[in-house]
Amino acid sequence: MERLLQYVFDGLSLGSIYALLALGLVVVFRGTGHLNFAQGEMAMICTFFTWQFHAWGLPLVVSVLLGMVAGFVLGAGVEVSLIRRVAKKSEAGVFVVSIAMFLGFNSLAGMIWGNLPPEEMPSLFPDEPDDFVKIFGAVWRYEYIGIMIVALLLMGLLFLLFAKTKFGLAMRAVASNPESARLVGIPTGVVLAASWGIAAAMGALSGAMVGGLAGELTSLLMFTPFIYASASATLGGFDSPGGAVIAGLLIGVGEQLAAGYAPGWIGQELRLGVALVTIFVVLLFKPSGLFGSTKVERV
Repeated sequence: MERLLQYVFDGLSLGSIYALLALGLVVVFRGTGHLNFAQGEMAMICTFFTWQFHAWGLPLVVSVLLGMVAGFVLGAGVEVSLIRRVAKKSEAGVFVVSIAMFLGFNSLAGMIWGNLPPEEMPSLFPDEPDDFVKIFGAVWRYEYIGIMIVALLLMGLLFLLFAKTKFGLAMRAVASNPESARLVGIPTGVVLAASWGIAAAMGALSGAMVGGLAGELTSLLMFTPFIYASASATLGGFDSPGGAVIAGLLIGVGEQLAAGYAPGWIGQELRLGVALVTIFVVLLFKPSGLFGSTKVERV
């Protein structure tokens, strides 16, 4: 029982990280209809901004908030200057641009901070050796509990945004049919830029938490979490915030159980395969995801 609970707690802890990053993918998709494959690298470079603010002497919480502001400006600026221009000429071109941004942001971070040794990143939550709670013998650290609470809070806020606000309805309208949305008076440019900005700000928050857990920053900080986040958004549905969070938690628990109980088949080295197989299976049998809405086309 203790062993099972430990795997579950570890899985929920990792799944919360995946869910945070997956929520950013959902925001971009719900607001623009595009997939941002540079979400992880945008989160990474914003985490470096957060670290830089903190290195200049600002409190960590203030640094994280400033990092989120920088993320919003970065995301909105990328949408206005690159994504919007390319999308008008080629929807497929957005995919190419996002891959180019993935490589570009990674190289930019290496150019600016790469000559430094891996920098220490403090945690937003208590992370001393004795900062944990024991439940039936299994250990659950406070910082992991804090990250899961943040993920659930963001899920709730996004649900309210999409379901209860005019701006959320405008995001859905623009993603579904931007031309019709423009005709009924929706400021599509503002909605598109804000969608990318909100997603990048959420990425900055998730990056700060991942950096705090890792204890140091490198240009590869968000690469593996982004793969798992993509699997979470695919499994839960790219237009479902709740689905992304639930799927992230399920994938986190699933990989821990698989690596723990079937070490001969999975082991710690092949855990990433769980995410890749999840993406493949879901795209093959249910492309809309478990909680995503199926697109209906009239013919």
